Amino acid sequence: MTVKIIEKEMRRLSNKEKAKILANFFKTKKGQYGAGDKFLGITVPQQRIMAKKYYQSTNLKDIQKFLDNPHHELRLLGLIILTMQFVKANKNEQKNIYNFYLKNIIHINNWDLVDLSAPNIAGKWLLNHDRKILYKLAQSKNIWKRRIAIISTFAFIRTGQFNDTIKLAEILLTDKHDLIHKAVGWMLREVGKKNLTTLERFLKIHYKKIPRTTLRYAIEKFSKKKRKKYLKMTAR
Repeated sequence: MTVKIIEKEMRRLSNKEKAKILANFFKTKKGQYGAGDKFLGITVPQQRIMAKKYYQSTNLKDIQKFLDNPHHELRLLGLIILTMQFVKANKNEQKNIYNFYLKNIIHINNWDLVDLSAPNIAGKWLLNHDRKILYKLAQSKNIWKRRIAIISTFAFIRTGQFNDTIKLAEILLTDKHDLIHKAVGWMLREVGKKNLTTLERFLKIHYKKIPRTTLRYAIEKFSKKKRKKYLKMTAR
């Protein structure tokens, strides 16, 4: 019953013009990374209000229905609710949420869905558990699994743990997709905020093969002079 109520409210919030803009923004045309995705035209703040209103009355079966939905906003809503529930859950419940998350990776199929959920579910769970799964995901042919691998480490970075971010960044340096270049650069930048020495060590070791986009993201917080130095050093 809750699912039907939420879907009804979500459709009431839909906006055709916003839907067109979002479809273009998230690259849904044939051959693009979000090909075939559908949008209702609902803003993220609106979805967060909905999630806050209903997260206590939804269960994993309900969330499964959202994740199975062809509309992007309903999948995102399901993930927002899932992250809220994870925070409030006990250890056993968190384990169930984490396993549920892994089983539904096929539905976590755009960068915003990954970036919202990976550090807040997979990352937080793996803070105290075996992290081998991230290395498996990093080797996947699926771009979203690879992005989940590196973005999950944001949770580690926040606690001052950088090893997995660095190791996964090394694995993904040869990735061909721009969205992975950006994700790796973003996580390296976050490492640099916590420990500049670690970031600069990485850059000095890998400057010959680091993608330009990754580098620009990684050094974004550097001084103008230092940015120029690294960009010149890695020019090719």
